[in-house]
Amino acid sequence: MINPKRLVELARKWQRMASAKCNRISYPRSFVANKGHFVVYTTDKKRFMVPLEYLSQNVFKELLRMSEEEFGLPSHGAITLPCDSTFLEYVISLVRGLMPEELENALLTSIATCHYSASTSLVQAQSYQQTLLFGY
Repeated sequence: MINPKRLVELARKWQRMASAKCNRISYPRSFVANKGHFVVYTTDKKRFMVPLEYLSQNVFKELLRMSEEEFGLPSHGAITLPCDSTFLEYVISLVRGLMPEELENALLTSIATCHYSASTSLVQAQSYQQTLLFGY
């Protein structure tokens, strides 16, 4: 799982370097976030600047954990969340509106179920393809 404290440290470091106009930054400008925010991308390549306090939300913790599992830890690049922009906009609107605990639990269950279903479907499809090849 991505350590939220590490994300905050990296964001602050990037901001300090950017504000000092240090030429050593090789990241595109789109990776730099405003103070108190971090940048993530969705699978459909949309950019979101998210407040750092959202890192304390279980929904974001789970999305970041799934991102690490699916895409690995980015060493020189952006964090990509394993969801599309419509879903992330929905999650942000719920978090912004102080999401009730029951809704958060339902959303976490939904995320886990959808992710598990997608992973299982992929494995089943690969197995089916192998069966077709060997059966031919």
